[in-house]
Amino acid sequence: MAETAPLPPSESLHQAGGGQPGAEDCTIKEVKPSTLKYLEQIYAAHASPADKQWHKDSIIEFLHHSQADKVTEPSSAHIAARDGLDFAGFLQYMTSSAANILAPPPETQDLTWPLASYFISSSHNTYLTGNQLNSDSDADAYRNVLLRGCRCVEIDVWDGDDSDVESSSSSDSSEDENSKEIKALRKASRREKLASKLPGSLASRLEKTSLGKKITGKDAAEAEATIEKQKSEDGPAAGTTTPPKKSPSPQAVAVEPRVLHGYTLTKEVSFREVCVAIRECAFVVSDLPLIVSLEVHCSQQQQEAMVRIMKEVWADFLLPQPDDDAKFLPSPHDLRRKILVKVKYVPPDHHASSPDEDSADRLPPDVKADPKSPSTTQQKVKKASKIIQALSALGVYTKGVSFKSLSQPEATMPTHIFSLSEGGVAEVHENEAARLFEHNREYLMRTYPSGMRIGSSNLDPLTFWRKGIQIVALNWQKWDEGMMLNEGMFAGTGGYVLKPEGYRGRKPVVISTADGNEKKEAPVPAAETILHQTLDLSITVLAAQSIPLPDDDDKESGFKPYVKVELHTEPPHDEHLSVTRTPSNFTSKSSTRAKEGEYKARTKTQRGVNPDFKSETLVVAKDVPGVVPELAFVRFLVKDDEIGRDDLAAWACVRLDRLRSGYRFVHLLDNKGRESGGVILVKVDKKLT
Repeated sequence: MAETAPLPPSESLHQAGGGQPGAEDCTIKEVKPSTLKYLEQIYAAHASPADKQWHKDSIIEFLHHSQADKVTEPSSAHIAARDGLDFAGFLQYMTSSAANILAPPPETQDLTWPLASYFISSSHNTYLTGNQLNSDSDADAYRNVLLRGCRCVEIDVWDGDDSDVESSSSSDSSEDENSKEIKALRKASRREKLASKLPGSLASRLEKTSLGKKITGKDAAEAEATIEKQKSEDGPAAGTTTPPKKSPSPQAVAVEPRVLHGYTLTKEVSFREVCVAIRECAFVVSDLPLIVSLEVHCSQQQQEAMVRIMKEVWADFLLPQPDDDAKFLPSPHDLRRKILVKVKYVPPDHHASSPDEDSADRLPPDVKADPKSPSTTQQKVKKASKIIQALSALGVYTKGVSFKSLSQPEATMPTHIFSLSEGGVAEVHENEAARLFEHNREYLMRTYPSGMRIGSSNLDPLTFWRKGIQIVALNWQKWDEGMMLNEGMFAGTGGYVLKPEGYRGRKPVVISTADGNEKKEAPVPAAETILHQTLDLSITVLAAQSIPLPDDDDKESGFKPYVKVELHTEPPHDEHLSVTRTPSNFTSKSSTRAKEGEYKARTKTQRGVNPDFKSETLVVAKDVPGVVPELAFVRFLVKDDEIGRDDLAAWACVRLDRLRSGYRFVHLLDNKGRESGGVILVKVDKKLT
């Protein structure tokens, strides 16, 4: 799937991802002949035999029976009130947002539940523009995801490199020799650490590539050996003397923390620059709270610099320190236009915490760092430092706690948040599925992709949403199934989606005290019943127009598109929880997912960018039980039928509860997630019982 560098801010607003408030124009400017003929047939089928026009009864029947719309809905009210409708009026209706297959989110979204009762659109290693090994870190990556609706970003913070701070001298501006040596040690250390962490099989495959040589440092070592050999052969030039070493001059600029993916060859960006980018774009498209997840590897001195920079740059966006510990998490409504810092929790009576343990989970299980490594250069570079109280105090409602078990004392602290890799979640689910789900009804949890996903591929977020996990962090620079489902979940919502009933925890009751203040008290326990329904779903594909071509394809005549429709769902909740391993009862992991290809169908192949799919009906689901509409998705993929792998041309993803019935246009995004202008005319037959 496509991997993309961040688009400029002006273009990011027109790129999908998850949460962007959907103020985009969904009207169709021009109707191509391939599509027009079907619209004419639909109009004729509902017109009066006498005058070939639509009268009041025709309009109401079409809205009720074909479109399953209520005449009181804003999208239908303007034509429902009319006494008649000619073809031009019908065409205006069908090309407007009223015929969009994606229903808009509720106009008044309920944002009064505690934070743990929401799914939150989230990014992993936000600073990276490409793969996890050697891509660039860029502050624009933060601008990009925030303008696309992301509400949780991640920053990996490391000590600033003092060898990067320029020194000046009145007699010479050359770099200090000590700085050069320190810088060389740091680079060598990063190469050695990365090489030591790679699995043997992967290291051997990379060894002969240019990336592999960069990782192992072979290119640099070979070049250095050649230079040293040449020096020894030539010897010092006659009559020359070795110049004296210059003493270091005062540094003109203070060293500040930097952001990069540790133990890799990814390029860095300054922490201050990242904070400025966040301030600029945090609340442009959504005023709902932004969570900034910090993974801290800095010395205590550099952590003090972090605190100073965040307070200086984010200022009033930061939360004030509360007088007392919170008994309940606040709601998104209570935290509008606030930045929530997620950082490791240090109890007030402790001066420091243990080093950040999340970083170890980010590495593949079989390639964790070896503390007994004999590497000389690794021993010369400082390890991750402890968290200072001033930094920990910024984590008001998102206090990061290292996960040990669901029964550890901090697991009932209202403001804690556990952060587990996808493998860590799978292990906990396997042993304590029901307990994991109950925890996530009341408290926050974050999960992120395995360290083995070097190419920045994504996990399946649905698997983790079904476990009640609120923050499922994805690689937004990678367009794959995971990011498409994220767009389906959060499109137009501002980045927060209220969990279905049964997934939420308690909602505190707000009462007014005698002095006029508000006080939150414990409510009656939340409903535990999860509504499951049986689904029948058929999609009739009539025609399409203006489909974007796949990458590296500029000839319309060679384009052979077909439409593939997939239903993404999982088994009923009870079955999902039944995977808990016990001595007497163990259900295979394979039972927790629909069989590959079980709910998929595709059309026949056609030709061109305006194809006629000849009203082909695809039966996507038949009597599928245990469906939770808020956690099921329909994905439309337009692919080019080729020898070998079929390239993706365009796609759309719609959450089942927002999938409209009747004659609808599917508005397509291209393979980079950008608005394309391409549409598919379909008829949706959806039945939930």
